[in-house]
Amino acid sequence: MKKIIVTGCNGQLGRAVNLHYANSTEYEFVNTDVGELDITNIDKVMELAREVKPYAIINCAAHTNVDGCETDADNAFKINAIGPRNLSIAATETGAKMVHISTDYVFSGDGTRPYTEFDPVGPKAMYGITKLAGENFVKEFAKDYFIIRTAWLYGDGKNFIKTMLRLAETNEMVRVVNDQFGTPTSTKELAKAIACLLPTENYGVFHGTCEGVTNWADFAKEIFRQAGKSTKVEPISTAEFGAPAARPAYSVLENYMFKLTTDFMFADWESALTDYMKTL
Repeated sequence: MKKIIVTGCNGQLGRAVNLHYANSTEYEFVNTDVGELDITNIDKVMELAREVKPYAIINCAAHTNVDGCETDADNAFKINAIGPRNLSIAATETGAKMVHISTDYVFSGDGTRPYTEFDPVGPKAMYGITKLAGENFVKEFAKDYFIIRTAWLYGDGKNFIKTMLRLAETNEMVRVVNDQFGTPTSTKELAKAIACLLPTENYGVFHGTCEGVTNWADFAKEIFRQAGKSTKVEPISTAEFGAPAARPAYSVLENYMFKLTTDFMFADWESALTDYMKTL
């Protein structure tokens, strides 16, 4: 069986990838999280890779606390940049394919149309800056790589949907920003996209989000509608919300490379949400 090292296996995407391949007779997973592998330590990464001799490394590990990255840039660079560098070096030495998950935050968020893989990047927040550094390291050190940028991810774990449903239990109204536009994306859909690319030589940078566009307030309204909740949503501005780190105002991603080079299509975000709600 082909062995695959998964980092961040206990995160939302790590769990979804494992679930997607649960009945696979082709792949054997070597699951790691921060307790099993420190991806920021090159010696530890090389040791594991030489031992496993993987077919692929799927990097689901990241410092995703956007505000936390602003106050702890050193740690953000270690996890989001040095980690992918180390994994890419190990992938190249062992002949493994490298799958790296990136983010819409590599763009400025000043756009007015969906970003394609060919648009110039320009992150504003430290999270995006460190994730872009990670992308660049993957391009520099991995021979065969897939970089997949995603956004507004949710799955089995702590996420926006669960937060909204929890707030609905005790609040008749919640305040949610309505001037940040993007696309909610389920980890189940992203896991399917990874599985589409993995056996191929279709290397490069891809955008991987569900289809469509919304804002956080309208996303919350749809969550409550599908859950049968009467909770009202009061739209507020990003400025009113007052988060420490800059958020992209518009970070809709166009899955252009998937559409140009594969037959894979992501579900629209409302359908993916309906599918997810059944699991709660």
